[in-house]
This record gives sequence, structure tokens and C-alpha cells, in this order.
Amino acid sequence: MDYLAGETLHGLAKRHDVSRKVIRLWVARYEADGELNDDATAADLLQDYKARIAALERLAGELALEFKFLKGPWKTLARRKTRLSASVWVQG
Repeated sequence: MDYLAGETLHGLAKRHDVSRKVIRLWVARYEADGELNDDATAADLLQDYKARIAALERLAGELALEFKFLKGPWKTLARRKTRLSASVWVQG
């Protein structure tokens, strides 16, 4: 209703912490049906998506840390191998 009264999508999205795409969807449904039947369902779905995104972001962070940790010994081994090869070549 605020959008139809003249408020901008950006302002609404920021104030309610909802994407502009979702607001456009709600406006289209309202204009088609004259009411929003699935408000609660859409809000629940949005919360589920936000929770899933947060869980995936945490997992990505954990995997990045694990990768960085595991990559460390390989770098050390590669440097040692390079130094060893260079010293053998010089002495050879």
C-alpha cells in the first residue's frame, strides 16, 4: 500500500529489509487479486531463505579457513623442495 501511495521501492526495501524484487512481486499480486493472500507464506519463505543463506555463508567461511590452513604445509614443502633441488644442482 505504501508503494501504491507513492513511496519508492528503494525506501520500502530499506525500511522493511526486503528486496525490491519481493516488493514488486507483492505489488503485482495485489494488483492482480486486489489483496495479498500469501503474505504470511511469503514472509516465512523469505525468512527461510535468509537463514539458508546465512548458513551457507558460514560454511563458505569455514571451508575457506580450512583450505588456507591445509594449503600452508604444501607451500612449505614446495619451498623446501625448490631449495633442495637448487642446492643439489649447485653441488652437482
